[in-house]
Amino acid sequence: MVTQQVVAPPARAALFLVLTVREGSEEVVRELLADLSGITRSVSFRTPSDHLNAVLGIGALLWDRMFGAPRPKGLHPFEALHGPHHVAPATPGDLLLHVRAHHMDVCFELCRQVVDRLRGHADVVDETHGFKYFDERDLLGFVDGTENPEGAAATAAVLIGDEDPEFAGGSYVIVQKYTHDLSAWGELPVHEQEGVIGRSKLEDIEMPDAVKPRNSHVHLNTIEDPDGTQRQILRSNMPFGELGSAQFGTYFIGYAADPDVIERMLRNMFLGDPPGNTDRILDFSTARTGSLFFVPTVDFLDDVPPAPAAPAAP
Repeated sequence: MVTQQVVAPPARAALFLVLTVREGSEEVVRELLADLSGITRSVSFRTPSDHLNAVLGIGALLWDRMFGAPRPKGLHPFEALHGPHHVAPATPGDLLLHVRAHHMDVCFELCRQVVDRLRGHADVVDETHGFKYFDERDLLGFVDGTENPEGAAATAAVLIGDEDPEFAGGSYVIVQKYTHDLSAWGELPVHEQEGVIGRSKLEDIEMPDAVKPRNSHVHLNTIEDPDGTQRQILRSNMPFGELGSAQFGTYFIGYAADPDVIERMLRNMFLGDPPGNTDRILDFSTARTGSLFFVPTVDFLDDVPPAPAAPAAP
């Protein structure tokens, strides 16, 4: 079993594409999925030192159209959250392409090849070009992804196992595009910014529990089972920005073996834990998109299952 390379070192460049597939174009997509490994190898071969890596995800509605039952246990449309102060919207998405490399040119070339293959059959509903910002910081100035698991812990956190054996080796990914109010954020003194996040800004050290605000981002994104075991996910977030339009933000992308752990984080952030105690970072960061995808194995993509049989005529 060959898995897609979900666990990968931080990249210097990333391109995120979310597409919707037109009705009747499922077979074109099926052919693209089967060819994706070959297209990636062809682009990567030209610049092997860039370490090009592409991960493809499939949304619930397209899964039902293309493959029918069974559906991976955790795959469902992203559920919008309407909190007392902030909203996490659900936005359309049939396919996600997450492409990482040392330089943007190879990311762009791979995505161009995919979009050209799907032209007239799928529509790009979101395209975000991400970049490494200094020492793995976001545009708020804090290091992002500090608590990512590594090695065997990362594999256990992101890959489906015996709990859903037919889809073992796959993963789930949730994406959200956040824009930041950098002007309002910049007006906060550094010590208040640190309270919003729950970490020191320069040293990137998590605050002790005794002083960490209960509405801080770190506190509300720490998920524990009843036995005290902390649930982990793998974040591959990237900053993005456009100077002319003054649109700056973070593209959140979280991988997990069970999407429930990310959904619990989002409920804590937007609805509050306890209810009403929402994530202070949302006063400065606004969610613009939200989608959930299943990440199949490379074996699945290289040998895509046929379309489900049509029901017999009565």
